[in-house]
Amino acid sequence: MPEVSIPANRVISGTWGEVWVNNEKWAELSAAQAKFTYNKSAVNMCGAMAEDSKVTSVKGTGSITVAKVFTRNISQADSLMEGHDVRATIVMKLADPDAYGAERVALYNVSFDDETIMDFQHGQMGKTTHPFTFTRREWLDVIRPQ
Repeated sequence: MPEVSIPANRVISGTWGEVWVNNEKWAELSAAQAKFTYNKSAVNMCGAMAEDSKVTSVKGTGSITVAKVFTRNISQADSLMEGHDVRATIVMKLADPDAYGAERVALYNVSFDDETIMDFQHGQMGKTTHPFTFTRREWLDVIRPQ
């Protein structure tokens, strides 16, 4: 069987990542991640020495890191302090011009986990990270093998 070769220029660079929170582009983006963690329960079967497992639920977690240009999420944080559990929709996109296509995913029922009020260090560029959880994702664009 011949070895498959993919040119290095087809590897997607995170430089081209974009994020929108409730349709607002966070242009000062420096990093983003979203993932489902699979929660498993142990399954032991007669006649098998090895313990197996079964996925019983998933937990969506992620984070958005931005350069500190201005204060983010004030209205959301203020609403939470007033007792309102505010939820958001996040769309993440990765579209390197050299890639075979673009990826875009929507995350729904997003709940931010904390409020970074102030975080700085002498001689360092300011940044804040916004961790969150979510319950559903929808692939809007995917990159298919060529």
